[in-house]
Amino acid sequence: QVQLAESGGGSVQAGGSLRLSCTASRAAYRGTCMGWFRQAPGKEREGVATISSTIDITNYADSVRGRFTISQDNTKKTLYLQMNNLKPDDTALYYCAASNVIRVSTPCQFDEFNTWGQGTQVTVSS
Repeated sequence: QVQLAESGGGSVQAGGSLRLSCTASRAAYRGTCMGWFRQAPGKEREGVATISSTIDITNYADSVRGRFTISQDNTKKTLYLQMNNLKPDDTALYYCAASNVIRVSTPCQFDEFNTWGQGTQVTVSS
């Protein structure tokens, strides 16, 4: 099972930016998905963004679309989440995730993930 390690969290003011990184213990298998999730205090974990390892098709939650960008490096071992125009509602523990579901032409879905990192905290103050 792949091991995932997040980094890059921190505290910023509203309107600021952060870039999260996730390093995997091995490259993503062809066609599988990687993603970012978050969990705020007292709330359930929710999907933020996903990306296919093969064709870079992305999928975003409505709450972050246009502000966040998910990407991966050419080795398929590092995943990124560029977060711009951050809002206090973005405050949460952010998790990197991996899926074994093969996606070759359609976006990865949030309910297909089964492997998680330990998380990195993002705090946005108003």
